[in-house]
Amino acid sequence: MKFARLGEPGAERPAVLAQTQDGVERTYWLDSLTGDIDGAFLAADGVGRTRASLAAGELVEAREGAGLRIGSPIVRPQSIVCIGMNYAAHAIESGAEPPSIPVVFLKPSNTVAGPYDAAPIPPLSSKYDWEVELGIVIGRPASYLADLDEAVGCIAGYVVANDLSEREYQLPGAGGQWTKGKSLPGSTPLGPWLVPADEVDPRSLRLRSWVNGSARQDSTTADLIFDAASLVHHCSQYMLLEPGDVILTGTPEGVALSGRFPYLTQGDVVEVEISGLGRQRQEFYRARAAREALV
Repeated sequence: MKFARLGEPGAERPAVLAQTQDGVERTYWLDSLTGDIDGAFLAADGVGRTRASLAAGELVEAREGAGLRIGSPIVRPQSIVCIGMNYAAHAIESGAEPPSIPVVFLKPSNTVAGPYDAAPIPPLSSKYDWEVELGIVIGRPASYLADLDEAVGCIAGYVVANDLSEREYQLPGAGGQWTKGKSLPGSTPLGPWLVPADEVDPRSLRLRSWVNGSARQDSTTADLIFDAASLVHHCSQYMLLEPGDVILTGTPEGVALSGRFPYLTQGDVVEVEISGLGRQRQEFYRARAAREALV
């Protein structure tokens, strides 16, 4: 199964993509089960209830779904928890030693965008960068978890994420701070789908990215320093993870920060993909400053 939210921003409807017995993938509306794909739905065994409704033939097929915009597969999370430098090669290309404990920071939830939405480059940005990442979606409250088994039980599913980052705002220098570089509007495209945890092996997923059709990143989650269960367990020692929250697990090497590639400019197209979880595509444009918008 693959959970999706279809429709214009603010008016998305919850849906599920599932294969029929004849092997054809069809899309079904989830309105009879939930108003949205959110923490409450996941915490109330939304995945299990969806499977049961599919098996019973109770869901209405979304015949018009193919022509609709695809939004983020999870409604705005309460928290987006991010892990920095979680691939050794990316830490090195960033000029840092691979960490011995997870590097944790937060992104505002209002940065979430759909996987195919046009993406704004900040008006004064000169170092806007891409980052393909595996996203963990939390399905039950996680606080002071005792072990990795408990952590696995708190994972509802996985998504593709692009953690867009403004490096001049982020890194040390004239006011550089991680929060500034990671909080920009539209800088966290998620989706296209939320795939249930029991249908994904998070230990061997291939992550790739392209800019204007040219390959940039190509790695697997086998190269993660801290795996999904370890990250959920670790973060639960310092914060309450709630259903619907998302943890971004870090990006592999191959970003513009490495110095091997140019940063993003208007008209560039970025695609990111994780095997089994889908592919995103964003076309970038230069956002106007507020003073220009008023002219």
